[in-house]
Amino acid sequence: MKWIIPIVLLMIVGSLGSALYYMMKGKGSSPKMVYSLMFRIGLSLLLFIGILLAYYFGLIQPTGIRVGSN
Repeated sequence: MKWIIPIVLLMIVGSLGSALYYMMKGKGSSPKMVYSLMFRIGLSLLLFIGILLAYYFGLIQPTGIRVGSN
């Protein structure tokens, strides 16, 4: 789980970058841009659901916010 989340986040950023490229290349009317953004939304949903399932099955634990050592 430690490696899956950063890899998916990098894929999301890469998809967003490719959408930007297609938007600049096609003046905003490229179907590749739309597919790239749809892929990013799908990855984001998959990551969110995956994190929820990992928490439910005990694969990840919340750490909370640690404030100082008082």
